[in-house]
Parts: sequence; structure tokens; C-alpha cells
Amino acid sequence: MDLSTLNVEQLKELLKKIPAEIKRRSEEVSNAAREAAIEKLKALAREHGYSLEELAGTKKTRKSASGTRKPVAPKYANPSNSTETWTGRGRKPLWVQNALNQGHSLESLLIR
Repeated sequence: MDLSTLNVEQLKELLKKIPAEIKRRSEEVSNAAREAAIEKLKALAREHGYSLEELAGTKKTRKSASGTRKPVAPKYANPSNSTETWTGRGRKPLWVQNALNQGHSLESLLIR
């Protein structure tokens, strides 16, 4: 391109377009490099029996999908100390186990 043949207005217009064109071309190059890097990483992960999402921690697995449970209201309370409660989930607290050992039933510990 011979700039000496352009008038001042044409040069100013060209000057306005140059930064946008530089940005567009730089993004094309960086996007292509990024995509190539992602493909290499995916191939390496597959080679070791994983997906890239699993290694990056972005894939939902069955274990993480069920993850945390919503809080549940307590179902049982210690008759001698009402601040000790249990939802009925998980391991039995010692006070529940002691009550069962003494012959009480779970139904007798229900919160009414």
C-alpha cells in the first residue's frame, strides 16, 4: 500500500481502522493458540483415562452432584437434656445409644 497516494482524510480514516484491525487479528491468534492448547490438554487427559472437565473440577460427578444435603429438622431429643437432638440421620449420638441400651425405644425419644 502506497501511503503517499492517500490524502489527509484517507490517512485519518485509515488511522482509525488500524487499532481495531490489530485487536481483531491478535484475538484470532490468541483464540487459535488457546484452542490448540485445550486440545492438547484433552488428549493428555484422555491418555490417562480422564476428561479435562474431571481434572479441572468442572464436571459434575455422581458423588458431587448429590453433595450436601439440605438441613433436616431434629426428630429425637434427649429426655434428660432437651438441647441434645438428633435428626435420625447418620451415626447415633451417645445419648441415643445409651437410652437404647437401657431398654428405651427410638419412639420414646421422638420430639412431640
